[in-house]
Amino acid sequence: MVCGLGPAGRALAHRALAHGLSVTAVDPHPGRRWTATYGGWADELPGWLDPAVVAATVDRPIAWGTRRFEIDRRYVVFDTAALRGALDLGGARVIADRVESLGTEPTGTKGPWRVRLSAGEVLTADRVIDARGLTRSPARAEQTAFGVIVPADRWSEPLFMDWRPDNGAAPGEPPSFLYAIPLGPNRFLLEETCLAGRPALPLPTLRTRLLHRLRSRGIDLHGDEPTEHVRFPLEGGRPTAHRFGAAGAMLHPATGYSLTASLSAADAYATGAPPHPVRTRLVHRLRTAGLRSLLALPPTDLPAFFDAFFALPPHHQRAYLSATTDLPATAAAMTALFTAVPWRIRRTLITATLGRG
Repeated sequence: MVCGLGPAGRALAHRALAHGLSVTAVDPHPGRRWTATYGGWADELPGWLDPAVVAATVDRPIAWGTRRFEIDRRYVVFDTAALRGALDLGGARVIADRVESLGTEPTGTKGPWRVRLSAGEVLTADRVIDARGLTRSPARAEQTAFGVIVPADRWSEPLFMDWRPDNGAAPGEPPSFLYAIPLGPNRFLLEETCLAGRPALPLPTLRTRLLHRLRSRGIDLHGDEPTEHVRFPLEGGRPTAHRFGAAGAMLHPATGYSLTASLSAADAYATGAPPHPVRTRLVHRLRTAGLRSLLALPPTDLPAFFDAFFALPPHHQRAYLSATTDLPATAAAMTALFTAVPWRIRRTLITATLGRG
């Protein structure tokens, strides 16, 4: 049984069906249209995924800290409707209801799982995986973004992350960056993004910064452009065999990316062979330390921090961004980054990393 039919849960249910399993899926709104824009690294995509779900590919996306970098890694942007359609659930029993509780009864036994729905029905299953995502809380860091969609003749440069200080923010204010990606051959999403904050920057502030940044680059909006609003927690996931997607800590706490990691792990979880739990937990702890470091850095130091990151060799960048179970590679990447940043930033990183033991 899969609880939650967002992109991660739907991918898991789809792959369980592909392996011949009997699947029940529960979600309050299983037919809801997905409105968010999803992107990720091309080398993380599983072989079973239909290539038609990719709306655009950027061979070498651009990043700016205080200077320009070309990232040596292909980036893809999904056609959200096509992705949802490709994750077909034909053959599954889909229940439109909310999960109130789940677990085995009595506690600690190895008996069947029991899932209680808000309507009062109790379902049982040999395996239950929670893919309901993360709930928001003032105690949890969040990522926020405000974006507009413009025709491709008004913007053409793909930007993975642009920290240049032309968005009107004062030097001591919490920082934000520009994310600019193609949505296909004719459209670009331009999004002012707060990478992580506790609290994160509010959407009206990001909207003001985006308009200021675009005007400073000679682009005035008409006011009727489609918009995108983003807000989600970066903390709260736990890496276990019974949690998947953001709920299972597949969301990178220092970047917010999770979809391609969930897609690539769907087969293993569907067949009951999830990655090594100890290594997964340890990598997640290192990544969580990375989030604490980002939250602790003074706003004026973030561009220099990302200069150091994007100057790392590609294998270190890939390890930190994508290696969910490779503890030595993740630790090596973080060590390389630590030695590359200026001393003033190292002191902050040490304090933030060790601050919670």
